[in-house]
Amino acid sequence: MKMGATNRSTYISQLLVGTAAILIANPALAQDAATDDVQADEGNVIIVTATKRDTTIQDVPFSINAQTQEDIQRSGAVTLEDLSRNVAGLTIQNLGPGQSQVSVRGISAGQVVRDQPGVKEQVGVYLDESVISLSLFTPDIDLFDLNRVETLRGPQGTLFGSGSVGGTIRYITNQPTLGVTEGQVEANVNVIDGGNVGGHLKGAVNVPLGDTAAIRAVGYYTRYSGFIDAQGPGGGQNVNDGERYGGRIALTFEPSDTFSITPRIIYQKITANGFNRQETYNLFANRFTATRPAVQLGEREQFLLLPEAFEDETFIADLTIKVGLGAHELTSVSSYINRDILVSRDASALTGSVSVDLGFPAAAVVLPSNLRDTTDLSTFTQELRFASDYDGPFQWLIGGFYSDVQRDYRQRLPTPGYDAFTDATLGAGTSAAVANGFPVNSPFNSDLPFDIEQLAVFGEVSYELTDKLTFTAGGRYYDFEEVRIITTGGLFANGDSGVVDTTASDGFTPRFLLSYKASDDVTINAQAAQGFRLGGVNDPLNTPLCNAQDLALFGGFQDYSDEKLWNYELGVKTQGAGFTFNAAAFYNDISNLQVTLDAGSCSSRIVFNVPEAYAAGIEAELGFSPSPGLSFNVSGSYIQSEFNSTLPGVLATATGIRDGNRLPSVPEFQLSANGSYEWELGEATTAFVTGSFQHVGSRFTQPSDQENNPRTFVHGLPFGGAPATAATTIDLELPDYQLVNFSAGVELENGLSLTAYVNNLFDENPLLSFDRERGGRARLGFNIGQPRTFGVTARQTF
Repeated sequence: MKMGATNRSTYISQLLVGTAAILIANPALAQDAATDDVQADEGNVIIVTATKRDTTIQDVPFSINAQTQEDIQRSGAVTLEDLSRNVAGLTIQNLGPGQSQVSVRGISAGQVVRDQPGVKEQVGVYLDESVISLSLFTPDIDLFDLNRVETLRGPQGTLFGSGSVGGTIRYITNQPTLGVTEGQVEANVNVIDGGNVGGHLKGAVNVPLGDTAAIRAVGYYTRYSGFIDAQGPGGGQNVNDGERYGGRIALTFEPSDTFSITPRIIYQKITANGFNRQETYNLFANRFTATRPAVQLGEREQFLLLPEAFEDETFIADLTIKVGLGAHELTSVSSYINRDILVSRDASALTGSVSVDLGFPAAAVVLPSNLRDTTDLSTFTQELRFASDYDGPFQWLIGGFYSDVQRDYRQRLPTPGYDAFTDATLGAGTSAAVANGFPVNSPFNSDLPFDIEQLAVFGEVSYELTDKLTFTAGGRYYDFEEVRIITTGGLFANGDSGVVDTTASDGFTPRFLLSYKASDDVTINAQAAQGFRLGGVNDPLNTPLCNAQDLALFGGFQDYSDEKLWNYELGVKTQGAGFTFNAAAFYNDISNLQVTLDAGSCSSRIVFNVPEAYAAGIEAELGFSPSPGLSFNVSGSYIQSEFNSTLPGVLATATGIRDGNRLPSVPEFQLSANGSYEWELGEATTAFVTGSFQHVGSRFTQPSDQENNPRTFVHGLPFGGAPATAATTIDLELPDYQLVNFSAGVELENGLSLTAYVNNLFDENPLLSFDRERGGRARLGFNIGQPRTFGVTARQTF
């Protein structure tokens, strides 16, 4: 950790402690209330800003879901993954703390992993007006004191730019409110069945500063329970526990109805002591060894020679200025993001598998080896919008966007004692000859600085052709350039020295919408929109590790082009007394889909373009309240997403790119249902019970998992007395799973509420993604979900 980051961490920690102290010492300073950003009347109308204007969710002319603050609290959701199960068409692939992949409507390119820094995101993620998405490493924002989470389905390139090819997720926070003193404190304790104890303490306060300003401060601390046990010298019980703490402070200055300025600072740090990986095979712990103790790893178990860790420290500063100019409004959004990320993995099995291939002695194979991936990111973005602000049939918006991303990505593989074995086996001086200026006893090293600059101009106009029919058209022109420099060294690397690769791209993406108001309660929408995702350059294969077959198969993929998508959609939105029903049918025609593949023994991953693919389906969400206090919500999606292209010869089998094969990581069918009932226990006390059911269909982690499945992985490593023919057979189709959650509680008139809950009632062990290293020669396993969890939450609003 750099000294500056440490000092900042200490300062912010002190600031959060001070905020918590204010909340505890001054309980009268808080009260839970809606902000100007979203309002709910007695008809439960939700106002969203998906079109960068205040609009009711039923009037947005495309498919959108909004989970409100009450939805989040009642469901007990603490992560976007929790929320996703209640949102039709939204899928989260859990790859560990702060490392989840998001896909919408089946638009997925396969499992992106920590050492693919050049891959761009397919779903844009925003915190209010600031873009925070960064492929796999999008910040895992705490959901406390959020006003809502919006899921905008379908490409949103016109207003939200690159990376919104499948859709956009927007975290909308509660904003400072003038003239109101309010807030809340929340405490939780939970225990995982077979794991340890976790919990959180969170607080928010809104304080007016005279008649024209207000400040809102939020602080939170969460202790994550662990549930993975690890055998081996680096193991222990519940090794994947961790913590998250942070907060945000926003100040709004509004001297008049036509001018407001809101600066904000956000800080968050996540640490985890391990990963949610359940291993099936490990080079050092398997049932084949004879000269080492044979080990059969069980459910929720792994093997470690070294402890693992994850750290993600995020600092965001943004500034939003709104100026009313008569019948127009000018909005400026400036944001700066600094992030320091460390992924520290036990790579002993990976390094050891290479050592076996190179003929190193057993003493070298069992050396502890630590792969450390670090990312230092600095991002500056500026958006300027000018829009109409009047009543009338013609509305318009025009804007410009600029971003500059500086990202330094580094890998080191410290393996004490390795150089001596290298020189003894391959010849004196070998380790020094391949080091390329990197440290000793580190057989793989890489430095990958990226500089990505992007400029865009966008606009959208709408016109009410009649009282019932509205036409909207928009477009975005973008121009970007990415410069990447790669330097590698060590026995496993190619020894690249300052190789510069430049990728440049520009283009225009349009969107057209028709909205027909059939009646006061029924609206029919149609849309045709294009989305895009920027291309890039693959990292060179680790050729010293590749066998001849893998080198021949994957050695020819260098760069990859922009991904484009046309979305065609027809939807209906209805509402009536006590119910809402929204549904949409869609077809996505994808060209140059960027697919991520595992390059087997090379311990590398590549991205390349598939000429044609598609995703088509239907999604529906129904909410109804048949009687006072009783409500039900049902949402579901059926998505068929497949390749329309077949690669020639053996490439089709090796990659899974075959006409009719499914796109990876997306279930065909997803269903969520929940119901709640509340009743008066007394004049000032309300009781409630809530139950939910979620079904997630079967998936594949990578396209190639559909070929020759169930797959037999021949480990081919005669280590520890294991035969060279040792093999493990695994069904790579991730099975469907069902989760049942239940909660009950009371709400008192004084703002105090108590909720007891159990999540994953039947202790399902969902397999979320398949984890492999060196094509199964080092390690095989699955990333898994959280076991049954019991908890109690107390919340006090003031």
